[in-house]
Amino acid sequence: MSTNELPKKRRADDVDAQNGHAQNDNDDDEEQEELHRQRRPKKMPNTELAASNLWLDTVNRHMLDFDFEKLCSVSLTNLNVYACLVCGKYFQGRGPSSHAYTHSLHEDHHVFINLESLKVFILPEGYEVTDASLSDIKHVLKPTFTKQQVAELDGGQIKYAYDLNNKKYMPGFVGLNNIKANDYVNVIVQSFAHVKPLRDYFLLGDVPSSASELVKRFGMLIRKMWNPKAFKGQVSPHELLQEITNASQKKFTMAAQSDAIEFMSWFLNTLHSGLGGTRKKSSIIHEIFQGELQIQQQIMLPPSGNGEEDVTRKRFDEAREITTTRTPFLMLALELPPAPLFTDELEKNIIPQVNLESLLRKYDGITAQDTGLAVKRFKITKLPQYLILHIKRFTKNNFTEEKNPTIVSFPIKGVDMKEYVEGPDALGETRYDLIANICHEGGAKLGQGSYKVQVHSNNHWIMIQDLFEEQIRPEMIFLQESYVQIWERKRT
Repeated sequence: MSTNELPKKRRADDVDAQNGHAQNDNDDDEEQEELHRQRRPKKMPNTELAASNLWLDTVNRHMLDFDFEKLCSVSLTNLNVYACLVCGKYFQGRGPSSHAYTHSLHEDHHVFINLESLKVFILPEGYEVTDASLSDIKHVLKPTFTKQQVAELDGGQIKYAYDLNNKKYMPGFVGLNNIKANDYVNVIVQSFAHVKPLRDYFLLGDVPSSASELVKRFGMLIRKMWNPKAFKGQVSPHELLQEITNASQKKFTMAAQSDAIEFMSWFLNTLHSGLGGTRKKSSIIHEIFQGELQIQQQIMLPPSGNGEEDVTRKRFDEAREITTTRTPFLMLALELPPAPLFTDELEKNIIPQVNLESLLRKYDGITAQDTGLAVKRFKITKLPQYLILHIKRFTKNNFTEEKNPTIVSFPIKGVDMKEYVEGPDALGETRYDLIANICHEGGAKLGQGSYKVQVHSNNHWIMIQDLFEEQIRPEMIFLQESYVQIWERKRT
C-alpha cells in the first residue's frame, strides 16, 4: 500500500475521533507529494543528496522498537503512520499539517519511515530516500524469509545471532515480554512457533490478504521471533495481545491471567476462521491439528440399590442399544487419577506419579467413561499431523478450585498411538515425538501460578518463561507439572 493510499480498514473506536482529520492529513500528503513532483528534477540534486546523507547519520537504531501497535503518539490514529527513525516515536502523515511534519520542525528530527509501505522520507522537505543502509531497519519492521532460509532452520545445531549490542540470542527461542499477566499467551505462541508447517506457513508469507487482523499479527510475531537480524534478542507480543483483546471481546487480556488451554482452544478456532475456514472448509490449522474421534454412548439404567448391579450399570451392555458418532477434534483431554488425601510418615504430601500410557487408555475403545447419565468409550479414527494433549489438572465447583499435582511420566520420543486407533490410520505411522511441553507452577486460582514451556528443536530442549530461556537436559522435562503437550507425528 502506497503512502498516499487510505487503508481500507479502520478500527471502530478510531472512526469517530479521527474522521474529521485523517482525510485532511492524507490530502496534505497528496498535495505535498504532487508539489514536489512538479518542482523536483528527474535526478536528485547534489545538495539534496548531501542533505539526505547528513540526516541518515542521525538515525538511531537503539531507539527503534516496532513491536508496539502502530498508532500515532499524538492523535492515536492507526492511519498513515510514520516512525521517526531518530527517536522512535510514531506520527500520522507527512504533509505540512501532519504531526510528523510538526515533529520534524520542533525536534529537528528529519528521517521518517512509513510503517506500511516501508518508504523513507526526509521531512520537512518531503522527498523520498532510497538507501541500502536502511535495509536492516526495514527487515526488522517486516522480516522476510526465503525458502532456503526456512529449510535451513532445522539443521543439527542451534544457530546463534547477535543483536545491536553484540549480545548473543537464538532465533526462534527468544523471550516474550510478560507485560502484566500474559504468560498464558506467551507459552502458546512459543509452542506454535515450533510447529514446523505452521511456522513455515507464516515465515514464507503465505497468508492471504483476506485473512483477519489476528492472523496477520500472529504471523508477524512469528517472523519477528525467528528473525536472525533483530535489533534486540527479545520480542514484545503487544500488537498481538491488543488484537486478542479485541477479537475475544476482552475475554483474554494482558492484564489478567487466563487458563492456557481455554486460550489455546479459542485461539486455534479463531485462527481457523480468520483464514477463511469453516466447518466444511479446511485451513492450515485444521490440516495440522485436526483429528477424528469415534464416540460410543449407552444410556445407563436407573440405580437399583444393589451394589453389584450398580457397578455393572456403569459398564457397556453389548445387548442394549449403543449409539456411535464421529466428531473432529483439535486436542484430546486426559483425566488424572485423584490426588492422595493422606500424607506419608514424615507428614509431607505424597506427590503421585502416573505414566502417559495409562492416561491414554481412555481412547482404547474399551475403557468406559461414566458421564453421569450415560457411559461412553472413545477410539481415534484419524490421527492428526500434530497431536495436542490436555492434561486436566484443574477442577472447579461453586465453592473451591483445586489443582491435581500428579506428575505424568512419558518418553519424549516414539509414543505409539496404534493401540488407540482404528481404521486406515492404524496401518500407517502412529508414533509421535514431543516438541512442546507447557507446565503450570503454583496454586489453582488464576493469578496464583505461572506458565512456562519447554520446546524442542535441532536435538536440543530449551525452557522459556517469558524473557528467561535456558537449555535443559531431556530427562528434566517430565519432572514438571505438564499441562499441555504438542506431539509431532513421525514421517513415514
